Amino acid sequence: MSHDHDHDHGAGSHLDDMTARVMALETVLAEKGLIDPAALDAIIDTYETKVGPRNGARVVARAWIDPAFAEWLARDGTAAIGSMGYTGRQGEHLHAVFNTDEVHHLVVCTLCSCYPWSVLGLPPVWYKSHAYRARAVSDPRGILAEFGLHLPKSTKLRVWDSTSEMRYLVVPRRPEGAEGWDMEALVPLVTRNSMIGTELALSPAALKAPPP
Repeated sequence: MSHDHDHDHGAGSHLDDMTARVMALETVLAEKGLIDPAALDAIIDTYETKVGPRNGARVVARAWIDPAFAEWLARDGTAAIGSMGYTGRQGEHLHAVFNTDEVHHLVVCTLCSCYPWSVLGLPPVWYKSHAYRARAVSDPRGILAEFGLHLPKSTKLRVWDSTSEMRYLVVPRRPEGAEGWDMEALVPLVTRNSMIGTELALSPAALKAPPP
């Protein structure tokens, strides 16, 4: 299900409040001995760096260099992604949407937190927040601006609402300066957020820049 938007609104955000609430809850549960923070960190790290976004980044990088695979991915995301071995829980019904110069895609789950775990790992806290779920639909340009992404007014925004029956993977545009790169070199350019649509793929210059 998609919503087309090409307008702007101004409003505040509560994303930081949600993060604070989650951290406070985690602290209380740890103090009561109900969770082990180290074990929780290990699980999150597995999905963030070993299982999730790296898989999605490899799917995107392959689509960038393999036109036949890109066509398959656009036509049948579940089968194309499954051919790379990325299947399992919440990876059964996948649809890939491709950013272009004219259209930028953004993914949200307005009801809860439906998310393609097999290619993106665990959803970030902000993805599950009420503020993001509401404003991604009502004010997509505003929410993208808060992520630091300012798109031209001429770029059409399309918001995809994930459900238990269909989950979405955004294929960001291949950045300039990465022509001729092989798949392994391209993978680090593809971030988790770029596959949700809240940012663009990294440029080669950004990849080489030292951390702030």
